[in-house]
Amino acid sequence: MFLFRREHRTLLNSVLGVAWFWLLGALLLGHLPTFGRTVLGGDTAIVSWLYAVCAAGLGLGALLYRRLARGQIEIGLVPLGSLGLSLFALDLAFAAPAVPTQGLGLEGFLHTFAGWRISIDLLLISVAGALYSIPLYQLLRARSAPAHRPTVMALCHGFSLVFLLIGAAFSGLLLDRLEFTAPQLFFAAAVLNAVVAIYIYTVVPEFMLRFISYLLVRSFYRVKVTGMEHVPESGPVLIAANHVSFVDPLLILGTVRRPIRFVMYQGIYAIPLLKNVFDHVKAIPIGSRKTHPEVLERALERVDEELAAGEPVGIFPEGGITRDGEIQPFRPGIETMLAQQPVPVVPLALCNLWGSLFSRRDPLHKRRPRKFRKTIELRFGPPLAPEAASAARIEQEVRALRGADR
Repeated sequence: MFLFRREHRTLLNSVLGVAWFWLLGALLLGHLPTFGRTVLGGDTAIVSWLYAVCAAGLGLGALLYRRLARGQIEIGLVPLGSLGLSLFALDLAFAAPAVPTQGLGLEGFLHTFAGWRISIDLLLISVAGALYSIPLYQLLRARSAPAHRPTVMALCHGFSLVFLLIGAAFSGLLLDRLEFTAPQLFFAAAVLNAVVAIYIYTVVPEFMLRFISYLLVRSFYRVKVTGMEHVPESGPVLIAANHVSFVDPLLILGTVRRPIRFVMYQGIYAIPLLKNVFDHVKAIPIGSRKTHPEVLERALERVDEELAAGEPVGIFPEGGITRDGEIQPFRPGIETMLAQQPVPVVPLALCNLWGSLFSRRDPLHKRRPRKFRKTIELRFGPPLAPEAASAARIEQEVRALRGADR
């Protein structure tokens, strides 16, 4: 089955991630009636209220995702959703009233602190569930080839049904055979979800890395993106950008929907600890032809392999971060890459980053977050055909996109 091929591992794990969401739903929401009647001592009105809160949370979560994703497929929100599912399920496990609520009814339930705590936990569990599941569904549709998409979605629904039944059977085992209470079931669900999340983000680090880049970028800047439609949804492409700051790759990773393989200077690639991160994002170390010809040759081979496999590759043709805010001449190495694999080149201008904490305008000891929460821009231009994409032409296009904005 094509989903089990190495290049489709993200799709397979996304299918399993959606299926796990349904299993978790069977554990958490499938037993709200039991929780409402046996633990809260409530009636049908309280159970209906709990389900209504969950429905409202899913709607709020969808609206929140739309606002945070800003029209993109933001898989960086998947770890945030899974974290919320575990945290609020854990709090729900401890939120049962300390005193009996038998006979209070819905109005009495909502006049207790525990009643509102439980309601808020369920609301936030549902919000987190939306942040977790919506980008996974979007990712499955976007990254599956049109010919395979119906099969992928059918498999997703099939796995989800199987996991839903497993969740129902497992919860029945815990409640009936092992005599778990509903709060204990919620606790078990929270712990299991944390374990599964750690496993998924270890096997497919793209989700966690996208989450980290999303948090870092959105914390420091307001990001405006134009021309994203010029980046193809599938197939090989070179994305060539000017290099203004140390966080440029994170900015691009946090913006482009596809996982980009960045070509980067081997001295930075080899930094301890960071090397593991770079390996996870399949960064391609490159060196000078004079000092490290073997590194250069291997880099060109890697670029050729990634483009041949239909992956996007990111490159900063200046060869280093600008020291004066101006675009430096683009080096001809990109022409060598295109000679090996003639693919489209999308020019990208990074704007308004010069003078930020991560640029080289000031010496390290004098750097200040002068552009904290300022608007920066990523401007993508129309793709250039490989035969027209010389280093000089690409540089010209990036300069035109940037204009006077450094």
